[in-house]
Amino acid sequence: MRRTYKLFTRIFVSEPIKANAIIKLNRKQSNHLIKVLRKKINDEIIIFNGVDGAWLAKIIDDNKKSASILPIEQIKKQPKDDDIWYGFAPLKTARLDYLVQKATEMGVSTIQPVITEYTQVKTIKENKIKANIIVAAQQCEILNLPKLAEQIKLSDLIKNWKKEHKGRKLIFADENMPPHSPIEKLQQLRGEKIGLIIGPEGGFSEKERKIILEQNFTIAISLGKNILRADSAAVAALALIQATIVI
Repeated sequence: MRRTYKLFTRIFVSEPIKANAIIKLNRKQSNHLIKVLRKKINDEIIIFNGVDGAWLAKIIDDNKKSASILPIEQIKKQPKDDDIWYGFAPLKTARLDYLVQKATEMGVSTIQPVITEYTQVKTIKENKIKANIIVAAQQCEILNLPKLAEQIKLSDLIKNWKKEHKGRKLIFADENMPPHSPIEKLQQLRGEKIGLIIGPEGGFSEKERKIILEQNFTIAISLGKNILRADSAAVAALALIQATIVI
């Protein structure tokens, strides 16, 4: 009978995964696995590292400070990356955590903070963003972890887009557009490399909006008649992209 692994604990590891090559967990992971989840020697878990697929592994040392696990067999190969770039204006802590987790769940391959005229939060905590990426991946069986790109000013992003993103189309969720269905526009992008940019609370300035719309790589869409919060707009737009382009 084929085994099901839905209820297995999933742990992200940074080391390469090979059959029978012991992996030692760090202190935080060990404490969570052994003390919080109460796992013991010979208990089985799932491990992944964003490169080598998902592996069934067994706990062979239940030290709360430095547990050891033994990879047994690969149960799922590493899937192809959807190659979706996502640019966002940093938000306040709780909503930024939510945004990063949802972007990870929805298959984004690169996350990049973009500083705009109305951006309220000018600096981000990279370690916290990376931690939220891992949490979302562990909870939702995601094997492709998005890369966190360096923070960039919107003006520099647009100026260097063609050089840095070579042929990638940029989907712009424009709240000032008359409400319309974006489905037809998005369906025309199947097979293209794509990006999505969402503005800050308060939206883009008129100058920024004009610059974005002037670019021949920009595809402007409406997300409906209601004004959405930045994190809600990101989820709505990424869901549309997954349903119409990445299928």
